[in-house]
Amino acid sequence: MARRSDRPTLRTIAEMTGLAVTTVSRALLDAPQIALETRQRVQRVAREIGYQPDRAARHLRTGRTNVISFVLDPHDELLGFSTSMISGLARALRDTQYHLVITPHFAEAPAIDPIEYILRNRMADGVVFSRTEPKDPRVKLLMENDFPFVSHGRTDLGLDHAFVDYDNAAFARIAVQRLISKGRRRLALILPPQRFMFHWHLRAGFLEAVTENGVAWELPSDINLDSNSADLYTWLTRRLSQPEPPDGVVCAGEVSALSIMAALSDQGLTVGKDLDLVVKQTSLLYDEVRPRIDAVYEDIAEAGEMLGRLLIRRIAGEKPCTLQHLQEPVPRFADLNRGTRTAIGTRQTA
Repeated sequence: MARRSDRPTLRTIAEMTGLAVTTVSRALLDAPQIALETRQRVQRVAREIGYQPDRAARHLRTGRTNVISFVLDPHDELLGFSTSMISGLARALRDTQYHLVITPHFAEAPAIDPIEYILRNRMADGVVFSRTEPKDPRVKLLMENDFPFVSHGRTDLGLDHAFVDYDNAAFARIAVQRLISKGRRRLALILPPQRFMFHWHLRAGFLEAVTENGVAWELPSDINLDSNSADLYTWLTRRLSQPEPPDGVVCAGEVSALSIMAALSDQGLTVGKDLDLVVKQTSLLYDEVRPRIDAVYEDIAEAGEMLGRLLIRRIAGEKPCTLQHLQEPVPRFADLNRGTRTAIGTRQTA
């Protein structure tokens, strides 16, 4: 085992590459001012000799922590959200000097609390968070402090900030068109709570599509994606007993779709015959569901990887307006995918 005094340093890499220590340091930080070829060469040498930065010393010297914090929100309407997001972030940070730290946000606490903690204690060089709100106070606070971040979701603040988002309006339009193509004329959309920005994107896309096609529609006000399964089950059971119940439902989360399917089955009804569903798919679950359910895929792991890559660029000084990415929905309709086992969650981000 090498003695601590033999530990590779920035000077070791500088001597091996013939570069100045300051150039080596900036190359390891992936600074865009350093040529890409030089950055790659320095980072390759660092890996080969097992260089590990002294995080405590660097923090004292530069104020940098080499930490990226992911604020994990408590929600489960998207199956596998946390593990997929963490997997994508970890993939983006692989072979960089950054370490991923999970900062929990507890449901009973204001969403801004973990952001204030990170800022106050300088616990990270950048932060990622999700479930944005139209006037998100986290975005305002971070921008006021010029602290690097990339949000999973957009806002309505009129501020140019870095984000990765899924095109929920396009998802809703695709789902409505699919249901109409199957002869459905009374459509319902189960929305997230109004405080979230993607509620308004989903709503806008849905209303645009149903209005253009002249079909009946409803937006249930007594349930949402955060409702428990019993409440979702009760809502559909009640609607099925009332005049003109929906014959097509758009579910922007996999858990809500499971509750809808359970309610139909217990009423002796069948998906695809008595009512059709289109679900936003984020896991492998619906590949195994029978009868097959129409799904539109959201790649959470890809979003996590893009969030990580954009945040590294933001930390390096890129302007937020150049660090914005909108993911396109990927239809995975039953009749188009029958007989295939297309892998999901494996696409790589450039």
